[in-house]
Amino acid sequence: MSENCDNNCSSCGEDCADRDREQTDFREKPHELSHIGKVIAVMSGKGGVGKSLITSLLAVLSQRNGYNTAILDADVTGPSIPKAFGLHEKAGGNENGIFPVKTKSGISVMSLNLLMENDTDPVIWRGPIIAGAVKQFWTDVIWDDVDYMFIDMPPGTGDVPLTVFQSIPVDGIIIVTSPQELVGMIVEKAINMSKKMGIPIIGLVENMSYAVCPNCGEKYEVFGESRIEATAAKFGLKTTAKLPFDRKLSAACDAGMIELFEGNWLDDMIKIIEVIKGGEKAMRIAVTYDNGQVFQHFGKTEQFKVYEIEDGKIISSEVISNNGAGHEALAGVLNNLKIDALICGGIGGGAQAALNQANIKIFAGASGDADKAVESFLAGKLESSSEANCDHHGEDHTEEHCCGEHHDGGHCCG
Repeated sequence: MSENCDNNCSSCGEDCADRDREQTDFREKPHELSHIGKVIAVMSGKGGVGKSLITSLLAVLSQRNGYNTAILDADVTGPSIPKAFGLHEKAGGNENGIFPVKTKSGISVMSLNLLMENDTDPVIWRGPIIAGAVKQFWTDVIWDDVDYMFIDMPPGTGDVPLTVFQSIPVDGIIIVTSPQELVGMIVEKAINMSKKMGIPIIGLVENMSYAVCPNCGEKYEVFGESRIEATAAKFGLKTTAKLPFDRKLSAACDAGMIELFEGNWLDDMIKIIEVIKGGEKAMRIAVTYDNGQVFQHFGKTEQFKVYEIEDGKIISSEVISNNGAGHEALAGVLNNLKIDALICGGIGGGAQAALNQANIKIFAGASGDADKAVESFLAGKLESSSEANCDHHGEDHTEEHCCGEHHDGGHCCG
């Protein structure tokens, strides 16, 4: 604990042993009249790389594909979403809450500029007030039925991004960058933040990647050689997209006509986003994980392997750190990751109770290869069990010490 600690973990990004004893889920509920499906945050390590443009384009594509789409503009001090969509109407409301403004194609938008008298009035607020305003966009706005909400994040990894990630159930992050080496270095900070917060990265978008000669059609890398593939490979990310310098896009934003854009640069990205659409056939499974195997003591696992399941098949997987949490506190980590089911070896009664409260189904007593355990689950061969108990957390666990009642099956929780 820092000597300057104020005991308010909700506004702190430090790793601290005391976090295990504090509440780990600070998420706020949306307005009672809002029904929001998946939430996608669009962030960047620095400003000026086109993050708001990418947010706008993704929202337009989502709406074109028939989904009810919304944009929450969390870039309070530099809101540009209303201008891109040509929104001049101010947000209204009543005693029940605030109403977002609809774009021409029906996208719901909430931005501070839609509440201020003059669009050019500066927002001279300190960080906590700005963060509070963003939180109110989630809790006080009546969004109605939304399939996908895109959050246009402020640049960097400061107070507002931390508030968003802790207060709003973000399902995935898209990180926007440009080719310069400095920006490439800064974008790694955004990637590392998202991993620390336990939120999966959907993909990387490199804006201003190249320019196309209008005469010969040849591509020129104005800012130098692209580094997006190398960055994606470094962090195990599979989905990337490159956008060129395009005067038509700039003109469309300036004219408030971004909904008329043409281009297929983000088609693959929007397909990946659609894959994570909720439903009976989509789920997220976490496995206590160590070197390819099911780690045998839930309370002491240092990482989980998280599997995305669609139509009964594994579509992606990612190893995620537990950020130093242990035992019951791990339930909060899994809840933040929106996990539906846990596969593990041994597990204590307190952790089971915390997971049950979070509506996470437990498949205990598993061992061996983690991938095969998930395949057994998908084949209906892995039974839900609460009998692999580990109820002596004060003892020193060794490989020879078996926790639980499955001695005959060789299941040991560490």
